[in-house]
Amino acid sequence: MSYIDGFVIAVPTANKQQFIDHARHFDALFIELGAIRVMECWGDDVPDGKVTDFRRAVQATAEETVAFSWVEWPDKATRDAGMKKMLEDPRMDPSTPGNPPMPFDGKRMIFGGFEPVVEVKA
Repeated sequence: MSYIDGFVIAVPTANKQQFIDHARHFDALFIELGAIRVMECWGDDVPDGKVTDFRRAVQATAEETVAFSWVEWPDKATRDAGMKKMLEDPRMDPSTPGNPPMPFDGKRMIFGGFEPVVEVKA
């Protein structure tokens, strides 16, 4: 079964197009390094919870939209190798000339790797 990296980010709503441009640039690297699918999702129906929620998890302000992203890898070994290469790749550094700047506060991003345990398909 595949392996999933998930990300939740607070993005200034005014930076939506910059977020899309940033994703198109960097997501191509995930594919190049072995990922089989990358999804970037812009918050549309992200309700406030009574105890916790996506917005609080990333300390989103009223001027920010929550983005939810995931990267699907064929397996954890491919993910581990791909992520190692990615972290060493200068194309990942937003300060490198030609790379799009990070359109959000990366310190408030939450992320993790997940092993699928149930998959249901139509």
